[in-house]
Amino acid sequence: MNAPQARWCVLIPCLNEEAAIQGVVESVLALGVPVIVIDDGSDDRTPEIVGSLPVTLLRHAQRSGKGEALRRGFREALRQGYDAVLTMDGDGQHLAADIPRSVEAARCYPQHMVIGARLLDRAQQPKGRRRANAVADWGISVACAQPIADTQSGQRWYPRAALDLVELPAENFVFEAAILIAASREKGLGVVSVPIASRYEGEFRHSHFSPVRDVTRITVYTVGRALHYGHFWASYRRSRRAPLIFGDLATHS
Repeated sequence: MNAPQARWCVLIPCLNEEAAIQGVVESVLALGVPVIVIDDGSDDRTPEIVGSLPVTLLRHAQRSGKGEALRRGFREALRQGYDAVLTMDGDGQHLAADIPRSVEAARCYPQHMVIGARLLDRAQQPKGRRRANAVADWGISVACAQPIADTQSGQRWYPRAALDLVELPAENFVFEAAILIAASREKGLGVVSVPIASRYEGEFRHSHFSPVRDVTRITVYTVGRALHYGHFWASYRRSRRAPLIFGDLATHS
């Protein structure tokens, strides 16, 4: 697999993923990619399963939220000398097969974050989740002053400039929004989306993401950051442009 010159790894935050985590990790390892797993206080067999695999495993004694899991993973990646990180969830919703296209997009757009955007098979998305994601996409795009397709996807490529924002004061799912906004507004990074399939079938465990609670938290944070940066209408106009999509969306349909 062709990779950017940056030294990179895959980071997987997880919580109670015993049903899927082994397959997820092994599929990434099959690509020859190093893996860091952050277990956020699981009380099932997740730590035991991951501990038997050739990866870096860090554990939280108690649940600290996805934001803190990602933050700890970023710190560990930086400690190990990586220049970039590709994140993915541990429930099987993200496939290792999608990684090569994200890596290629990162190579073509080195000053960008890359999002595995769930633009294919969107009919599988629950209607409530789709509406919540649309609200988040609108607000975060305005705060970033650039259009972003699928701001809630957990499959992302973060270059070093984004990793340097590891200490942003944001928790839980808000942390992912905070990284996008600060990297866009303070680091000047762009965002490119790689189309991936929407996977919401019955084999996945119930999402830890709450469409009401977490979207409310993200919205409050996003509004605050949009006001902080100012020039709201200019940011709004920039966010209404077409998002940058890697490759022809029609070829993946």
